[in-house]
Amino acid sequence: MSFVARHALWSDEQKEAAQRMRRLAEEKGLEVIRFSFPDQHGILRGKTLVASEALASLESGVTITTTMLAKDTSHRTVFPVFTPGGGFGMKEMEGAADVLMVPDPLTFRILPWSPTTGWVLCDIHFSDGGPVPFATRQLHRAVLDSLAERGYDHVAGLEVEFHIFRLDDARMAPGDAGQPGQPPQVSLLSHGYQYLTEQRYDQMEPALEIIRRDILALGLPLRSVEIEFGPSQCEFTFQPRSGLEPADNMVLFRSAVKQIARRHGYHATFMCRPRLPNVFASGWHLHQSLTSRTSGENLFVTKDPGEILSALGRGYLAGLLAHARALAVFSTPTINGYKRYRSYSLAPDRAIWGRDNRGVMIRVLGGADDPATRLENRIGEPAANPYLYMASQILAGLDGVDRSLDPGSSADTPYEAQADLLPRSLSEAIEALRDDEFFREKLTAQFVDYYVHIKKAEIERFQAEVSDWEHREYFEMF
Repeated sequence: MSFVARHALWSDEQKEAAQRMRRLAEEKGLEVIRFSFPDQHGILRGKTLVASEALASLESGVTITTTMLAKDTSHRTVFPVFTPGGGFGMKEMEGAADVLMVPDPLTFRILPWSPTTGWVLCDIHFSDGGPVPFATRQLHRAVLDSLAERGYDHVAGLEVEFHIFRLDDARMAPGDAGQPGQPPQVSLLSHGYQYLTEQRYDQMEPALEIIRRDILALGLPLRSVEIEFGPSQCEFTFQPRSGLEPADNMVLFRSAVKQIARRHGYHATFMCRPRLPNVFASGWHLHQSLTSRTSGENLFVTKDPGEILSALGRGYLAGLLAHARALAVFSTPTINGYKRYRSYSLAPDRAIWGRDNRGVMIRVLGGADDPATRLENRIGEPAANPYLYMASQILAGLDGVDRSLDPGSSADTPYEAQADLLPRSLSEAIEALRDDEFFREKLTAQFVDYYVHIKKAEIERFQAEVSDWEHREYFEMF
């Protein structure tokens, strides 16, 4: 009996998808298949197998070291993996032991930019079949399963800003390597500052067209391609989808864009605020609602013409505001991302909501009898792990529903409203998460402590570096 069968890891739908995967691999003459899983940062890691070995491993899984879960954003292992418990307090995680990547055949695709290559997203399991508690895709699935028990589905639409530059120098001399290595030297595709003009779009169109074609060929539900305000900045938006699909789409989209761009002489980055002259910060706006699993009805829609949201929607909104400071670490998980929270900047700086107002944290769209009613959370950065971003939103929203919280009135002057300020740094966001007992219960203290440990390792490395600002400020004066 296979590992998948022994531990009942696949649904009937996944079993059927595995048969289609085998058939397509043969029909398309695939040579290799990439097995990938999203790590704690939402970055894809995995192994590439020749097609015959990959298909033979579909139900048995492929081993990968547990140290993949012990790394910060420099890819340094920040847990003492060779001590008892490996720094995780778990025998299964010590000694750089293996876990198994088990494919989810429903995610299988053929990569348009590498047509003899298949790709499938995996979940990771211990040898006894149990899920690895630090695997964020499984964490998100558990939250969605709990939501389903209430009779709800989570629907999310993605609105993602990022930059595409011309790659001038990849910095591939041996001295440029490191952890991390030297960033590439780039130049602009457009000067920016002409938001949504056709002229700026046409300047970037050669690069955007290459990416657009392959994103559609991957089957991602692309809706629009737009020029943003900043130099070489653009935005891709996606049609709303339910369940795991939006998060899966986001990790594939980011990985695909970077791969496609690099193959054609460009550098794409989802870093929030690159350190380049005149370049603007990028955000990731998450549109979300809850629907009925039986009828498909949008449960945020109200029948009352005097209201903008149903009682369920108002409670969900209030939960997002109540936990806003702790949520920030999941929506903005990098040190760089907090450079975006600036007053009067089309980015939020405090936990407030408003009706169709782009200065607030939660922009409420829709109204009475409008099936498109939804909440747009404008707090996120495009580097966020989508599984943690969405799972934390659902948990916080449901807490507001369960406690019948009131979100208060719409903030019409968002940068003057009296409300809790969002964290101004990753350190402040980590402290907010650590102090939020709700998330320690819902995500488990084990996961919260794990995530805080990784983020503190990044902060400690940052604080150990002497910045350009410090050198300029103090070197001559003192």
